[in-house]
Order: sequence, then C-alpha cells, then structure tokens
Amino acid sequence: MKLAVVGGGSTYTPELIDGFARLRDTLPIEELVLVDPAADRLDLVGGLARRIFAKQDHAGRITTTTDIDAGVADADAVLLQLRVGGQAARNKDETWPLECGCVGQETTGAGGLAKALRTVPVVLDIAERVRRANPDAWIIDFTNPVGIVTRALLQAGHKAVGLCNVAIGFQRKFARLLDVNPSEVHLDHVGLNHLTWELGVRLGGPDGENVLPKLLAEHGDAIADDLRMDRQIVDRLGVVPSYYLRYFYAHDEVVRELGTKPSRAAEVAAMEKELLAMYGDPTLDEKPELLAKRGGAFYSEAAVDLAASLLGNGGSPVQVVNTYNNGTLPFLPDDAVIEVQARVGHDGATPLAVPALDPLYAGLIANVTAYEDLALEAALRGGRDRVFKALLAHPLIGQYEYAEGLTDRLIAHNREHLAWA
Repeated sequence: MKLAVVGGGSTYTPELIDGFARLRDTLPIEELVLVDPAADRLDLVGGLARRIFAKQDHAGRITTTTDIDAGVADADAVLLQLRVGGQAARNKDETWPLECGCVGQETTGAGGLAKALRTVPVVLDIAERVRRANPDAWIIDFTNPVGIVTRALLQAGHKAVGLCNVAIGFQRKFARLLDVNPSEVHLDHVGLNHLTWELGVRLGGPDGENVLPKLLAEHGDAIADDLRMDRQIVDRLGVVPSYYLRYFYAHDEVVRELGTKPSRAAEVAAMEKELLAMYGDPTLDEKPELLAKRGGAFYSEAAVDLAASLLGNGGSPVQVVNTYNNGTLPFLPDDAVIEVQARVGHDGATPLAVPALDPLYAGLIANVTAYEDLALEAALRGGRDRVFKALLAHPLIGQYEYAEGLTDRLIAHNREHLAWA
C-alpha cells in the first residue's frame, strides 16, 4: 500500500507519522511519500519521520519529493493538508477582517473565503494529477475550508472524502469524562464543516443510550470552558456546539478579544520555528510535546481510520466525514457537502439518517450552505462581484458596507494568489 501526503513538509506531519507507526495493523503502509514544495522543511520533517518509523519498528519506506506528479504516482490514497500562502497568508486572513469589525479567522467569515479562493484552484490541479496517475486513488481532504474544498473535489468527479478532527476530539473528550473506551462513544454529529452540533452522545453504537444529558449535568462546566462559552448557553441549547459556533454566538465579543492580542497565525509561526529546530536534531525520534499545542489533535487516528475503510483494510464502519448530502438534510441540495456520521467503505461514504433538525440549527446550516455555494463559484470563476456576493451572504458579515470593504481588502491581500485579480 502506498500513501502520499501533499503538504508533507508541515510541522504537523510528525503527528500523522506517529499515528501511521502506532496503527500499522489497521493501515499497513509499505511506502509513504511526503510531497511539499518547501525542500528545506521537507528534509527536516522527512528525517524525523524516518526516525519515528525506525523507533517503532515500522518496516514502511518513507521518501520525500517536491514533485507532485512523482509523489502521487501509483498512490492508493492521497492526503491533502496544504496551506497556500503559508502562515503569512493566514496571518492576513486573521487580521484585515478586524479592520471592518468582523471576525478574523482562517476558516470562516471573510478570512475563510480568502483561504477558499487561494486553495480551491490549487487543490483541483493536484487532484487532476492524482487522477491521471491512478484513477482509483482516494483523496482524503484535510485542507481547510474542508467543506468547500471537498465540494469542489466531488463536483469535479474526484473520489474524495473530507475529514476534520472536531468530531474525534469530542469523542475522546467525552470518553474520558465517561471513563469508557472511545470506541464505545458515538456522536449524533450534525452540520457543516466547522458548523456542527453534538445532538446526542450514545454508548455502544449509533442506536445506543443517549448520555448527553448526563454529561451536561455532571460535566457542563468543563465542557463549556473548553468551548469558551457560558455554561448557561450550553444548558439552554441542551446540545454541545462546536467551538467554531462561538464566532456566531458571541461575534462581537470575539472581535473585541481578537483585537487585543497577536493572531493565532503569529503564535503558530513562532511555534513552527521552534518545532523545525527540534526536527533538525538527529537524536529526536518521537513527536515532541510542543506539537500538541500546534492544533489538530487526534488527526492521525481519524486519518488512519478513514484511509483503512476506503482502501478496504478494515477501519470503523461508521465515521464522521464530509461528503455529499444526498437528501440527508432535506432542506439542503443533494450536492451540498455536510459533516455527519456516515458508513464508510471502499465505495465511499454514505451518510446515516438524521432526525429533523430544530430550526435554530437548520436555519444557520442553510444560510452558511448558501454562502458556500457562492464562495465556491467565486473560487472557480473569480471576479470581484462574486467575492462581494459571497461576503454579503455570510451570516457573520451580511451588511453592504462591510461586504464592500472586505472585498477590497481580500483582493488587495491575496492578489498574488488570484489568477483573475
């Protein structure tokens, strides 16, 4: 089995490598190729990756290349974890929206749109290369904004499934609170990527006992603290929202907060510099503790599980993924990409049935899906007017004056990445 990781020079890759090494029985990799245009980072990450495999007695071969075509040749699955423009572009995404009084964040709002515009054309080019190399290869997209990127891939006819670590993070957290094995915890996880709610927490399987009321009663303070939301809000909802919902439920508070501290991108950039220095140490043969602060907890476990299922090598039969709606949420078009529990196998992902949603959730999902329609159109076809319409449609923006100012700023800060600008 051959896997390729595009964006393999990321400082987060050792987390993925550690998972591949530990879970070799679930996903028996014979060859792993790390692909990245940044040769200097690739050398450091690749060296540590080989040492991790060696320490854990993994017999798989790890190679590195800056050539995408060479890297994906004959790959059974390709994982995408790239960041067009790097942390410098992310830093802009998190700062210029604040000038208009809007949230600056890399996956939602104006910053999320900027990332989508930069990313979709690049991902589609990579996917075409994968298809030419091996039409049967699966593409696992971990590149944000996952929902929009996965939709672009699926609409172009690629064998793709989107993946996010929010659900597995909740699963592991709830398992600790309940003192059970994570495999016993199943989530009624519903929504769009980075716009989800845990409507239930079930023990033993998708039809098991719902222990969410017990969790909220006994551990509500801890859950609310992790979300950075008031306990009262979580109790009134009676569900557990993704922490990304804070941008919607406490928008003005978040904007004020973001204006008083360095961007997350600046923090990550400093962390990456330190991590790369560690990776250059030839005695380091495990992922450093600092990596846990980088974000993306449990990504490796989720990636291994999904790849194993898609490649017919076992894996959990039910997983939370991003895939076509196909009638699951009846108020959305079939080709909307949703994030829900799905049955996953070598034929792809099929969402499980979802109960009728409260309008409180369905309304916001429908609104953001409409924005994502316009965002993808802007990413595929370009043009200032399409960017403006996408921004105006986003519920975190929604005002003509804001959309105008944000459109000008988005184009100005991303011109080098926009072929049409």
